[in-house]
Amino acid sequence: MKIVIADDEPLARERLRTLLAEQPGVEVVAEVGDGHEALHACAAHDPELVLLDIAMPGIDGLEVARHLQAFEPRPVVVFCTAYDAHALSAFDAEAVDYLVKPVRPERLASALQRARALTAGRQAGTEGARGGKRRTHLCARLRGSLRLIPVEDVRYLQAEEKYVVVHHARGEDLIEESLKALEDEFGDRFVRIHRNCLVARHELVELKRGLDGHVHAILRHGDKPLEVSRRCVAQLRDTIRQL
Repeated sequence: MKIVIADDEPLARERLRTLLAEQPGVEVVAEVGDGHEALHACAAHDPELVLLDIAMPGIDGLEVARHLQAFEPRPVVVFCTAYDAHALSAFDAEAVDYLVKPVRPERLASALQRARALTAGRQAGTEGARGGKRRTHLCARLRGSLRLIPVEDVRYLQAEEKYVVVHHARGEDLIEESLKALEDEFGDRFVRIHRNCLVARHELVELKRGLDGHVHAILRHGDKPLEVSRRCVAQLRDTIRQL
């Protein structure tokens, strides 16, 4: 079993590494100190298990776990933290165990057993549903690496075959998520203008009807108008009036 250790405390990483050395059939493929590095390590190494601290700089462990739900193959998450106050949120993020520091050898062994069982179940096609807590970043995988895109920088999202193109302040990226799932998660930030397009509410400036009768949305930072489907026009007009 390949394992990534993510903790901003070097001593905590060292303890986990020492305890894992006593466990059969495990390999630590990366040790990292923050959430961004954790996601990069998972993209690069495809671990079966991530031992994840919660309180880390930048992206915390709970958000890392929610991003990992979109990875394929998807690693199992076990939280290792000094506090027990986040246990409910941890299991909402579909962690299989929650270890309180200092981690005891028998609790780690139990967590590894749970992780192996879940990995075997997923390989048999029994993977569970994703959690629903909203993220602050979208994650685009790029040839073994990844790019994290702040949701607040996204201008619009456009479905294209099995991908969604994220148009954001620094360019465009592809993510492997459905437009419907993104709409469900970020419905207060984005509004649907077409069956294949969601637009950030703060980007909407006005609607214009062309000579052909089609309505287009004008965006604050858009380089071109975006077509609005007939079924979305009325709701979109109301949305713009309320901005």
